[in-house]
Amino acid sequence: MRPSRKAGTPATECADNAPPVTGARYVSTYNNHKPAGFATAGKEGSAMHTDLYSTTLRQLNAKIIPFIILCYFVANLDKTNISIAALQMNADLGLSASMYGLGVGMFYISYIIFEIPSNVIMTKVGARIWIARIMITWGIVSAGMSLVQTPTQLYVMRFLLGMAEAGFTPGIIYYISCWFPKSNRARAMSFFYMGSVMASIIGLPISGSILNMHGIADIAGWRWLFAIEGIPAIVLGIMVLWRLPQTPDHAPWLSTEQKGWLKAQLARDNAGVEVGNNHSWLSALKNKTVLLLSLVWFLQAFGSIGITLFLPLIIKSMASDQSNIVVSLLSAVPFIAACVFMYLNGRHSDTTKERSWHLGLPLILSGVSLAIAIWSSNLLVAYGLLVLTVGFNFALTPIFWAVTTEKLAGVAAAASIAFINTVANFVGLGLPPVLGKIKDATDSYHYGLLIVAVALILGGIIGVLVSRPARPGVAGPSASLKQGSR
Repeated sequence: MRPSRKAGTPATECADNAPPVTGARYVSTYNNHKPAGFATAGKEGSAMHTDLYSTTLRQLNAKIIPFIILCYFVANLDKTNISIAALQMNADLGLSASMYGLGVGMFYISYIIFEIPSNVIMTKVGARIWIARIMITWGIVSAGMSLVQTPTQLYVMRFLLGMAEAGFTPGIIYYISCWFPKSNRARAMSFFYMGSVMASIIGLPISGSILNMHGIADIAGWRWLFAIEGIPAIVLGIMVLWRLPQTPDHAPWLSTEQKGWLKAQLARDNAGVEVGNNHSWLSALKNKTVLLLSLVWFLQAFGSIGITLFLPLIIKSMASDQSNIVVSLLSAVPFIAACVFMYLNGRHSDTTKERSWHLGLPLILSGVSLAIAIWSSNLLVAYGLLVLTVGFNFALTPIFWAVTTEKLAGVAAAASIAFINTVANFVGLGLPPVLGKIKDATDSYHYGLLIVAVALILGGIIGVLVSRPARPGVAGPSASLKQGSR
């Protein structure tokens, strides 16, 4: 019997899938464990079943994944291009470092406020339509930032950008869940998140090149930057409506047999799933493991958010004689290291079946590298240490979410993941203004970055402790969640 549609799930899209969960951004990306159904598929199925499996997934990977990677690339580009624009914009608008930090933080205020309401609306109108709306509106706002004339206008536009973009990532996660069986969903998510790092590797040099358009038509380079980089989001938002089919039945590139197999597999994956009816958020938020994991992710965000948004300015302060395009290229290199470190650390952790040190040690090394870089008098050494700081900071990401999903279960886990991500977003709200004020007061980034280094080291130590496996026969702190406590 076909499972009944959950309340609040859009009738026209993915009716048998659970609605999206706010903040469940990084879970499926690094959850590389295959469900039991996958392991037995070869035994139960015929050669035709195996062929349908491979050909259908090949089509999904070719038709859906590249487009959503591109969408996520543009999302992160429009969110972080302010770090490159600041190389010119701060002087034009008369922004101090603390005022710039406030402008960065305004994005996170609205992002935190509106993400849950955005997800609620998405369950009513459908993920595909809502993703298109999100992309079009954030593209308009991003392009509109080219028109700001005062610091106040910048704050307002950054607030509107966070409001417009809120709900995008959960929307994509929801859409992927409507198409990819659980056995391949994690892989699909991992490709999706590559768009984020690629925005730093490729996007920063692109932004730096646009910045060099300064003076063309008597327009400042940073204004060209916002205007040009806002356009792709609008175009892609329109394309979402015809590039991302509503359901498998609407996909012209799937055969009738492939559609039937995919719908049956998705129905099997979601049979009997209950979301949000038997557990409260309170039971999750009271749990010791959830609170400790939230603290680890919060402290990690000091690096992933704080350093990322200030990296071009930090490098410019180290090499003031370099052009903006060189600074943007130098700012991209640490994220290449991040991709390599993330892959190697995740692969080694899965191979060795060890989690604790693969989670905590990179964060500790990230903090130590940053602390040494701060006081290094050799610019080349300091830059190399900054590369290691960013690389190690991102290396723990797949391990963190593997540990989180291994320790928590059920709907309470979804609530916990939402809480963990929300807590981390507060770093984006509070840290940039603090770093800016310290820079203004001391005329140096050293003391602000020292705070970041201490936070990373502390987060790594806590990460080692919280990710240790429970001793046999001893119930771990997440046991109450697994049992569905309230």
